[in-house]
Amino acid sequence: MIDKRVSLEEAVAGLSSGMTIGIGGWATRRKPMALARAIARSSLTDLTVVAYGGPEIGLLAATGKLKKLIFGFVSMDHFPLEPHFRAARQAGTLEVLELDEGLVHWGLRAAAMRMPFLPSRIGIGTSIVEQPGLKMVRSPYDDGEQFLAMPALKLDAAIVHVNRADKAGNCTILATDPFFDELMARAADKVIVQAEQIVETEALGFPEQLRFQPFERSVVSQVVHAPYGAHPTAGGFDYGIDLAHLKAYSASAGDGWDDYRTRYVEVSPDAYLDAVGGADHVRSLQPAIY
Repeated sequence: MIDKRVSLEEAVAGLSSGMTIGIGGWATRRKPMALARAIARSSLTDLTVVAYGGPEIGLLAATGKLKKLIFGFVSMDHFPLEPHFRAARQAGTLEVLELDEGLVHWGLRAAAMRMPFLPSRIGIGTSIVEQPGLKMVRSPYDDGEQFLAMPALKLDAAIVHVNRADKAGNCTILATDPFFDELMARAADKVIVQAEQIVETEALGFPEQLRFQPFERSVVSQVVHAPYGAHPTAGGFDYGIDLAHLKAYSASAGDGWDDYRTRYVEVSPDAYLDAVGGADHVRSLQPAIY
């Protein structure tokens, strides 16, 4: 099998300014934060990002990486408005396509199916349909109903967090909320997975654990070993949300940003882990019950 393992730096070096990138996870759950911080440290700019957003969006906005955001929400759950995203939105420095959660799903599904669009009733009667780039379509059948034609959200690349992976890109997400990471991967030309652990294929528990495999290894382009790489969001099976750190991150919007960026962003993954309290602290975070 092909060995797809690369470092964080090698993965980010394979991305280009101006790309459209999908970021997996959901608000404060299973966000590929190690890759997001690596992108924040890089020279990449003018990115269009598609996401059910969390702190990775604020991080990329605060470091000047985003040109446009296509999103269903940007939230940190317990901190409803992500502060760095809010600052960029209010300042008008960020282009947006504001969608319903279901329309993001539908756009990703269209891209995953290699369809130009999928019809939907979502958004009809609201200002969502008035945004540039969205069009209506009439049913060709006798009903003649009009639908919103949700365009495919085609991705140049997708980055997702998984619990386990082997070197060939077989992955498992050991969580109850994989949500739309499968569609992110299938909608992208290039898929980078960051894994809590890289293990031998036999340790993935196939075929008994096959239901936890979101996509085939043929979909995966690169595998990055990123232990505790979802922190401060939840790592699903491995650890919970670090609410204290998210509170500190939220408070950094404004005068505290330079200090936060120096301490937690412009550092190596090992230095980051030490700064947030170490591996024992992260492992002690209890998964939330929703």
